[in-house]
Order: sequence, then structure tokens, then C-alpha cells
Amino acid sequence: MSEVSKVRSLLADAAERGIRYRESGDQRRVAPTADAVAAVARFIEPLPDKGSDDADVLAMLDEIGSPATVMMSGPRYFGFVIGGSLPVTVATNWLTTAWDQNVGMHEVTPATATLEQVAMDWMIDLFGLPSGTAAAFVTGATVANFTALAAARNRIYSDLGWNVEADGLHGAPPVTIVVSEETHPTVIKSLGLLGFGRNRAIRAPVDSQGRIDISRFPQFDGPCIICTQAGNLNTGSFDPVGEICEIAKSKGAWVHVDGAFGLWAAASPDRKHLCAGFAAADSWATDAHKWLNVPYDSGIAFVRDAGALKSSMAITADYLLTDSEFRNPSDFTPELSRRARGVDVWAALKSLGRQGVAEMIELCCRNARRFADGLSKAGFEVLNDVVLNQVLVSFGDDATNRKIIAEIQEDGTCWCGATLWQQRSAMRISVCNWSTTAEDVDRSLDVIVEIANRH
Repeated sequence: MSEVSKVRSLLADAAERGIRYRESGDQRRVAPTADAVAAVARFIEPLPDKGSDDADVLAMLDEIGSPATVMMSGPRYFGFVIGGSLPVTVATNWLTTAWDQNVGMHEVTPATATLEQVAMDWMIDLFGLPSGTAAAFVTGATVANFTALAAARNRIYSDLGWNVEADGLHGAPPVTIVVSEETHPTVIKSLGLLGFGRNRAIRAPVDSQGRIDISRFPQFDGPCIICTQAGNLNTGSFDPVGEICEIAKSKGAWVHVDGAFGLWAAASPDRKHLCAGFAAADSWATDAHKWLNVPYDSGIAFVRDAGALKSSMAITADYLLTDSEFRNPSDFTPELSRRARGVDVWAALKSLGRQGVAEMIELCCRNARRFADGLSKAGFEVLNDVVLNQVLVSFGDDATNRKIIAEIQEDGTCWCGATLWQQRSAMRISVCNWSTTAEDVDRSLDVIVEIANRH
């Protein structure tokens, strides 16, 4: 067999194995069996002296690895806010991988750089963000928050006459950081990475749904960055960003919105009221691998001040073609080398259109409401107002909750996770998959209720 034929055969085999995996999603257990998990030990071996046939490597990966995966792409995975990649995005992801483009400079990768620009412009329009907003494709909301807050740091210190990129924070004027009591840990991590410290932020009190309580918002003076939230990790609630922006703008503060999944509510006519006033903020972070249902990894940072984003991220060297009339992606991201993750976003938006995105958001919200209604009817306590796609349910004390959750996971019909929210132990249900149907919800409810009733 010629080398070309071998490559074709190998790639065709990989595609077929991937297709079989996806086709089996509705029939497979969501969690792998104990035997399948134990079998991954077969991967653990010393580096072999001699190589293996490529087809054998692929077969081993599929035959041992596939059975040991959690079916996160399937319709009954509700453990975290994880979307199941749309078929068109899996296909474009495969093709983009075959292209193997390092999206850094437009002149080197014009197709992928252009597709990313189009996808960014579409999202800015979809979310109703200000004209002229800059954006960057990164790995996920962790780096999106980091990137947006780096731009905030740049602008804040530039206004103070301090070149933070050149001179660092040693001896720099202090900046006040305000975050929610229930801010996501990725925001705290980003603050640490940026040199602001993980423990220095002022924590704004929240209400019974985890929203910043505007009546108890902390007082501050001088330069300040305020981190807000669109879509509380547990409840799905939204901070009153519009009101916070009114306070912030009067004092020259920067307002950042962590909208890892909640920002997508702006794309739904029925949910966009939750994002009222968000356009007045200065930066926003979100994930496409959550509610847009594209493959991992895909996060996006949006920044109103394009100059601040570029100044905080740009890289120069004699061998880099940075002098261009086109947008160079690497001028706006922490990474110089990265995959063309924006192509999958373009494909999802092109395939769905504005109406399709809205319908997908609403489908998930209806299914979350169906879960909440079913659990309440069965006599269990739903702890949150189900305003979006998150449902918190308690079956009793912490020990009881954990036993029930473990049995639900072991059953394999669906997968839900444990959480602790405002001193209450609960099970969290996150509905974020385009393929989840009412039948999937009912099938999952039957198992959840049957297991919970045994305790």
C-alpha cells in the first residue's frame, strides 16, 4: 500500500470510529462502567523502544479510551455547563485540524483569520455589544476573563500614567478590585495571574439568588475594576450590571462581565431582558463550547476599548509580520501559537443563524423548567428561581444528597453533580445541550425520582 493510501485509510478509519461514537450517544451509559475505567491502566507503560503501526495506535485509543469517556456530548449529561458539539462543528473541527493552521497573522493564515473576524463580528451583533468592540478567541472563560481583565489593567494604569506592561506592578498605584461573593473561581484565578492577588478583592454581598445586592454595594474611591456575573454558576441568576455600571461610570471604574454561559441569553428574545444594561460594561467573557455547542476548547474575550486589549496582548519581533492592514489575531490573545478555534464558531453561527441560536437557548431553558417542575411535583425542594438553564434540588441533608447523586451517576442514565450553595447541599442540573429533548428530561426524572425515593 502506498503512503498516500495508508494516510487515507487511517483518516477514514478515524472518521468512522468518531461517527460510531457519536451515533451511540443516545444508547450509551452517560458514565462509563467501572471495568471500562479500570481498563485505561493499559495505557500506562514505559515509552516503547520501537514504534507501533498507526492503525494499531488508533484502534487502541478507540477500544480502550472511548468506553472510558463520560458521554458529555450526549443529551443526558447535566453535570456541568457543558454543551454537546453540534454535528457541523465536529465536521468543521476535523477539517480545520486537517488544515493545521497556526492562526497568528492574517498574511500567513488569511482564511482562518478572516473566518474568526466574521465570527467575532457576528457575536458582537448577536449580544448587542457596542460597535467597535474588539474580541479574541482563547481556550475558555478562564483565559477570556484573564484577557479582558488584562485589558482593564492596561487602561486603568494608562489613565494613571503607569506603563504596567513595561514596568509591572512593583511600586504601581493601588487599584481596588470588587467581585461578587459568588464570583466564579476563574475570575479569582485571573486576578492572581494578573498580579492583583487572589485575596485582595472586596466581596460584594449577594441576595438569595446569588445576585450582587445593589443596596449593599461596597463603597470605593480611586481606580477600580468591578467584576460582575451573567449566569450564576449555581442558580443561573444575573447581577444588576446596568445599575452597577451607573455607579462605576460616575467614578471612572471598569466593569467586567463574566458571562461564560449567561451572556448567550442576550441572543434569545425571551431571555435578553436578563442582560439589560450589559452593553454599558467595558469587557465581557464567554464560552462557545458551552451554549453555542462547539467542540472544546473555545472561549471569547470582548473588550470595548480595542486599544487597551491590543496594548495588553500585542507581541512584536523582527520575524513576525505584524505591520498589516488586516487584523492579526495574535495581537489580541495571550497565545502566539494556537489552533483556528474560531472556525467552529463561524460554522455554528452560519448553520444556526440568529433564529437557530435563540431556539437552542430557549429549548435548554424549557428543559430546565421541566426538570424543576418534575422535581417539585415529586416533593423535592428546588432551591433556585429557574430563570435560565440551572436547577438546584435538595433531597435532604448533605449525606443523603451525596448518596443519591452517587447512585444517579452509577445508574448511567444521566449525570448530575453535587454542589454547596449558600450553606445548602444540593444536586445541580445544567441543561446546555442542543440535542436534549423533553423525553431525555422525563427519562432522567424517572431515574432521579426513583432513586431519591429510596432514601
